[in-house]
Amino acid sequence: MEVQIQLYDKREKVLTTTCVEKLTENRFRMAENDIFDCRLTKGTEFETRLNQDGQHVIVRVIKNSEYVTRRFLLPINFNVNDYRMLGDELGNRGGFWQVDFGGFLTINIPKNFEFDIDSVIKEFELKVSEIR
Repeated sequence: MEVQIQLYDKREKVLTTTCVEKLTENRFRMAENDIFDCRLTKGTEFETRLNQDGQHVIVRVIKNSEYVTRRFLLPINFNVNDYRMLGDELGNRGGFWQVDFGGFLTINIPKNFEFDIDSVIKEFELKVSEIR
């Protein structure tokens, strides 16, 4: 069952609301990618505790995601339709993609994905800059 929870990162003092799959009362699996905490990508399982404000604070990561996650900056004038083919192909083959704040693209690539992402980006002349 997917639910939204508030995750508080005490190191960065950032609060995010994220979609997760609830595994137990305090164990979750990411259903998307957290924009601020790069450890929390789609498929990552983690344990939390509630703080005094009722927000979840990560105690530990239990299982890392099985996806290969890559992040990109999109051009200011990007058109989502230019990237939809790549996103749809990822989705059809078990991957995931999301755009945050209108300019940050995160893709989650299944380990057995048939296509070389770099070749696809070059072939379709997608104007992205990878965030390392």
